[in-house]
Amino acid sequence: MTSPPRSATAQPPTTLPRPERALAPDLARGLMLALIALANVMVYLIGRPYGFRQHIVEQGAIDHAVSALMVALVDGRAYPLFAFLFGYGMVQLSRQRLSQGATPDEVQRLLRRRSLVLIAFGAVHGILLFPGDILGWYGVVGLVIVALLRLSDRAMLWTAGLWLLPAAVVTGVVYGTASGPERGFFWSFEIADPLAAVAWRSAEWLLAPFGLLLVISTALIGVVAARHRVLEQPVEHQRLLRRVAWTGLALAVAGGVPSGLVVGGYLPQPGASAAVLLAVLHAATGVAGGLGLAAAFGLVAGRPSVRSSRIVEAVAATGRRSLSAYLSQSVVFVLLLTLPFGGLGAHLGSASAAALALAVWAATVLGSSALSRRGIRGPAERLQRRLMVAKPVGRPRPVGK
Repeated sequence: MTSPPRSATAQPPTTLPRPERALAPDLARGLMLALIALANVMVYLIGRPYGFRQHIVEQGAIDHAVSALMVALVDGRAYPLFAFLFGYGMVQLSRQRLSQGATPDEVQRLLRRRSLVLIAFGAVHGILLFPGDILGWYGVVGLVIVALLRLSDRAMLWTAGLWLLPAAVVTGVVYGTASGPERGFFWSFEIADPLAAVAWRSAEWLLAPFGLLLVISTALIGVVAARHRVLEQPVEHQRLLRRVAWTGLALAVAGGVPSGLVVGGYLPQPGASAAVLLAVLHAATGVAGGLGLAAAFGLVAGRPSVRSSRIVEAVAATGRRSLSAYLSQSVVFVLLLTLPFGGLGAHLGSASAAALALAVWAATVLGSSALSRRGIRGPAERLQRRLMVAKPVGRPRPVGK
């Protein structure tokens, strides 16, 4: 058995037929979007006092329970998963372009251009719709990955590990010091004037990465995992995936429950130092949670019964159109929840907001499935492709479902 390439730019075998698209990464991206929707929708809830981690202070028992679960199981766990898949996807794209005859230098130029396009998408999304945008920051992370692609696996993992502690501390300070009762960040959601809100969102979008620094670590780990095709060959890596899934999810729950109990009102509000420590713990274990979720989705996708499911195929189709689905969620949330439009963010509690988020995600799954049956890419993916590829690199790949 040959050893995996040391970098994403190593020359792959050219005599083998092109493999079918792997299910696990697409399924993970599709399910991840449900977690992203659950995390993001809570930011739109306004007009009430804010507590620990800037969640609204709830009144009803069900809302208390849902807010605790959101913090324990979702907050800070979805974005690391997204970053892992982002790094994984960069290696997949590199491998695909190399197999089509592109040179390593051409592939690196393509990856840089893709990252710059993501930054542009993120700027538009963050300023017009959602200042907690992750696209722009992932574009920056993409530029970092391109610069580090020639590192060995060991060096890549050491870099990810060394970055983890300082990033967790900064993230912990950001969330630990935002304990209400006034809103501590994303002030634009409290502003009814659309023009004034846009002005505020411009600054908020630039500040958002300070709460997302940890994603660099998971993105680098995603690069290493993709070099070894961990998600594309889940059966061959089943033992590793099981260990990462169980360990990562257990750490995520253990690190998230204390903060969840505070947000849910089951524990008293901690003092300033304890709040920061809780937030650092929550952030660091969120990385483990993101990796655990990726491994769990890989295990699920490796089951033959899962691969034949229509529901799974619809979710995977959403994963293949994750950019369109992500942006669509923000459009719907803005129209329904913000003050200039529907304004429901001033009335919904955590439970009803979570139900709305899952309904919006389900709508994107139905839409993506319909596009898949017609062999059509998502609209954002088509625009991204036009902007990313000024001229074809290697042989063009036909559009598949």
